[in-house]
Amino acid sequence: MARSIMIQGTGSNVGKSLLVAGLARAFTQKGLRVAPFKPQNMSNNAAVTVDGGEIGRAQALQARAAGREPHTDMNPILLKPESETGAQLVVQGKRKGTAGARAFWKEKPRLMPTVLESFHRLCNEADLVLVEGAGSPAETNLRKDDLANMGFAVAANIPVVLVGDIDRGGVIAQLVGTQAVLDQTDRERIRAFLVNRFRGDVSLFDDGRDDIAARTGWPCLGVIPWFGDAWKLPAEDVLDLASRPGGALKVAVPQLPRIANFDDLDPLVAEPDVTVEIVPPGRPLPADAALVLLPGSKCTIDDLLAFRAQGWDIDLAAHIRRGGHVLGLCGGYQMLGRKIHDPDGVEGPPRSVDGLGHLDIETTMGTRKELTLQKGHAVGERLPVEGYEIHMGRTDGPDTARGWLDFNGRVCGATSGSGRIRGCYLHGIFASDAFREAELHKLGGQSVVAYEETVEDTLDALAAHLATHVDLDALLDLSQEVDQSNSCTVNAR
Repeated sequence: MARSIMIQGTGSNVGKSLLVAGLARAFTQKGLRVAPFKPQNMSNNAAVTVDGGEIGRAQALQARAAGREPHTDMNPILLKPESETGAQLVVQGKRKGTAGARAFWKEKPRLMPTVLESFHRLCNEADLVLVEGAGSPAETNLRKDDLANMGFAVAANIPVVLVGDIDRGGVIAQLVGTQAVLDQTDRERIRAFLVNRFRGDVSLFDDGRDDIAARTGWPCLGVIPWFGDAWKLPAEDVLDLASRPGGALKVAVPQLPRIANFDDLDPLVAEPDVTVEIVPPGRPLPADAALVLLPGSKCTIDDLLAFRAQGWDIDLAAHIRRGGHVLGLCGGYQMLGRKIHDPDGVEGPPRSVDGLGHLDIETTMGTRKELTLQKGHAVGERLPVEGYEIHMGRTDGPDTARGWLDFNGRVCGATSGSGRIRGCYLHGIFASDAFREAELHKLGGQSVVAYEETVEDTLDALAAHLATHVDLDALLDLSQEVDQSNSCTVNAR
């Protein structure tokens, strides 16, 4: 029978996702069949799964750490923000439409059975299910019909370990304060705590650790030092998106308001010869960039309008006149065309807008979402590439006759007459080492990184880091057998 334990945090971005990934690798190395699970996630950085759906990128990394293929059951509820008050609702990997915050609040009670169904299905195939919370359980105004934290922990009857982040300061108040605002039932769910991201001599926090334990009655499972190689792993949260200084070859990436699937940047960030500069609003695109990369977008038309409002369209035209290269991926690909049509109002009111006009293509938005894992090769060099498509829209036009990716005879993408401006729908393309090496060579740089090996090595290092600083045996002892006697009837896959 599977056991389970939930990792919750005192706030967002305290390192829950990375901890679950490291724990998944550590317990897998101990011979356990481990599965990650996050009941509810909010992210525009999604991964395509083997069963043709989408989940949060963090759960895909956690699945990799556990030696599993990503599956939609690992993240049954995914919210993809489209505006300040609305988000696309994805249930067990499939788009169910757009919901405002108030509408989603009303929908939550009907979603818990679906969440539990996915959880119990994972339990049928695992020895240990590591559950990740979202945000903080201390947000008591969200406790009613909660899916993400204590609501799920109580419904599934599993224990909780609470994580505080000492790097942001006030970790004693984070942990003690969380206990103070929880009701008795939720307090009893928490069995222990962890302190994450300590810098310096860990022994200097012994008194602080003991004070937390005395005030809460919870044992401490470890004080975890800062893990300096975390940047080598794919990031999920847009808050983690930052420039990474490297070598002389500069790749400029405009920070779009609804940037999505920015894991495309991770292999470039890993290269020591490459500087990836994330250009925030209010700053021009750098004139010394060899490549301007237009990333994916959750709302292409709105991000295109924002791109123009920053004057980046003028900067991009100047970059092209100087002989610079441009690559548009997914939403960025659509922006590079002459027109974007949205007759059904997929991204807002029905409308057509002018694109940037650097590729002779037009895109028509549609209600069907393309979710596909792809393998093929780059046309010409025949270098292997693989990745995923996740988009809503069809792109056609004369420049697609110069497609540059071949998937079993289906040629995709578009190239300008000069050959310096290209676009495609394939995410993850730079993770292919041979392709990345050839592309950087064209731009005057070099590649020295085996990217997939780097990710694996970093997951191993993270697992070793946690094994040194966390009492893994005690954590496993705190996990609880999952009672499926009252669960929905589900079939193992």
